[in-house]
Amino acid sequence: MGVVAEVLRNESDGSVSFGDYSLSEKKKVENFKSGTDVLKAKSFREITKLEKNDMFVYESVPGTSVFHFSEDKDGISFEVNGDRDAQITLGVAEETEYSVIVDGQDTGSVKTNLSGKLSFSVELSGGENRSVRVVKK
Repeated sequence: MGVVAEVLRNESDGSVSFGDYSLSEKKKVENFKSGTDVLKAKSFREITKLEKNDMFVYESVPGTSVFHFSEDKDGISFEVNGDRDAQITLGVAEETEYSVIVDGQDTGSVKTNLSGKLSFSVELSGGENRSVRVVKK
């Protein structure tokens, strides 16, 4: 699916896509309206970040491209790609257990701490999209 050349965009299904891991220098988009939310994204080869209403939502090291990122009461879903394996951190509920499902395979459960951050790794290469779903248990 490539990269998100504009770094952040709304999709017709109500989700957002963001990130361009091919950039050698940091590029950011601020005060981006998505429904009633205000988003901020920054991305380049080394990191991709997304904030919603000044709150942490997503970070990957190294940078990635994320497609159709959406949140609901049960969790988060998106597709991600990049040119190398990535460590992904999501801002979710505090002290809550989640299942992380990558390409339909449950990779196990993770419990968040007081900060509400959930971290996991995704194997990426060749720009192929991987489907990710994080589900509250």
